[in-house]
Amino acid sequence: MPIVRPFLGSRKFVSTIGAGTGTGEAFEIDATSFTDDTGAAATAFPLPSYYILYINGMVQTTDVSTISTTAITIPDGDTLDGATPVIVEIVVN
Repeated sequence: MPIVRPFLGSRKFVSTIGAGTGTGEAFEIDATSFTDDTGAAATAFPLPSYYILYINGMVQTTDVSTISTTAITIPDGDTLDGATPVIVEIVVN
């Protein structure tokens, strides 16, 4: 019997570092501060199978952030320029 791969969908969310709150380890950007890949305001992140974080167009390693349905936490993200773009690509089953 052949192996059938499950369907995977990708959702992209865009914001800037300036939309974040907190400092140091507590710096996070709420999901509601992002727009989705249709240009609409996001209300929450879907539960990811995995996600890819881009800061200023550069892929980040997995130790740089954590994500929940309500926010993405980027420790020390507050040290970056507020205009720095942030893209979160979430892959869901």
